[in-house]
Amino acid sequence: MMLRKKFTLFDVIVHIIGVLLLILVLYPLILVVSCSISDPQLVATGQVVFLPKGITFDGYIQIFKDPDILIGYGNTIFYTFFGTIINLLVTVPAGYVLTKKTLPGGKFFTAFFMFIMYFSGGLIPSFLVVNGLGLYNTRLVLLILGAFNTYNCIICRTFFASMPKELEEAAIIDGCSVIGTFVKVILPLSKALLGVMVLYFAVWHWNSYFDAMIYIKDDAMQPLQVFLRRMLILAQQMADNAEAAEYAHSLANLEAMMRYAVIVVSSLPLLIVYPFLQKYFDKGVMIGSVKG
Repeated sequence: MMLRKKFTLFDVIVHIIGVLLLILVLYPLILVVSCSISDPQLVATGQVVFLPKGITFDGYIQIFKDPDILIGYGNTIFYTFFGTIINLLVTVPAGYVLTKKTLPGGKFFTAFFMFIMYFSGGLIPSFLVVNGLGLYNTRLVLLILGAFNTYNCIICRTFFASMPKELEEAAIIDGCSVIGTFVKVILPLSKALLGVMVLYFAVWHWNSYFDAMIYIKDDAMQPLQVFLRRMLILAQQMADNAEAAEYAHSLANLEAMMRYAVIVVSSLPLLIVYPFLQKYFDKGVMIGSVKG
């Protein structure tokens, strides 16, 4: 017969802290969703504190009336999917290679990557390089820029350095090459690391808009975040420039609704994907914190 575990004061405190943290995380999410479908006047007067009131979907209707939103969604999914794959193909192997003491110039490359993480040539030199390579106004520019991330490479390097060397030695004895060892032995044991990297890279690509504003002029290739930013600015300008007070007030209400709806529209896909990566994220979130 199993003995019932004694519920101590420490357990009570831990559960209370956990509930408080859960409330701190969930309440803003629920409030934003409620505000996005509530009467903007009730939101402005502070009457919406948790559940929606005066439910209306005008904000979402105005957003999805614009055909550019669907184009932006498709482009963002494209950039996020292929950009994340390119990031993994470049950053993860680089982190593995940097753990090899036999790598010629390994310390130099590590120091060089650390240097460029803190210092860059600036926007103008970057634009000139992109334009000189013929990447301006192409989809490829958003996939290549940021393909290598120094911070994530260091995390990968620390993770691979902590793995037992005997695994690689056994694989080499069995006839595996360096690439074969990495693909067949190391990567299958690195699911936690890969889960964290996928989440980091996907979130970065999904939320990125600045590079698209600088390097892409064709609306057909712009990501979702650029279109949403443009809609918010346009709605704000219309509300500010409206002559009639009643018309200005209605536009201001619409702009407020769209602001909350934009947050939901841009964040919902990541909130849906996150639970599928959570089990890997829980194991790998502290990767790189033990060894330097």
